[in-house]
Amino acid sequence: MTETININYIEIPVTDMGRAKAFYGQAFGWDFIDYGPDYAAFAKAGLEGGLNGSGARKPSKNGALIVLYAKDLTAAVKAVRDAGGEITVPIFAFPGGRRFHFTDICGNELAIWSK
Repeated sequence: MTETININYIEIPVTDMGRAKAFYGQAFGWDFIDYGPDYAAFAKAGLEGGLNGSGARKPSKNGALIVLYAKDLTAAVKAVRDAGGEITVPIFAFPGGRRFHFTDICGNELAIWSK
């Protein structure tokens, strides 16, 4: 293969569109563009993507891990908790930085790291 294949778009499965949009909007300041009742594209997230409530895919703690970046990890923990998320792995150090894992309001596990 001669061309580079890059990650272009991420879809996060959700079980409650309104609560999911409220969580990601409050915790991270994301904006949304609704495409019907079961899909909302997100903006201001650093990569294009959307929330998919169609039911074809289910929230998971066992699939690919989406890792976000934050300059202030302590503030990110607070933002996740304040928005209704649950910290599943507290802040830990790894070569190159620190991170924590959390579940969103629908049960998807994500992580946030910082240098």
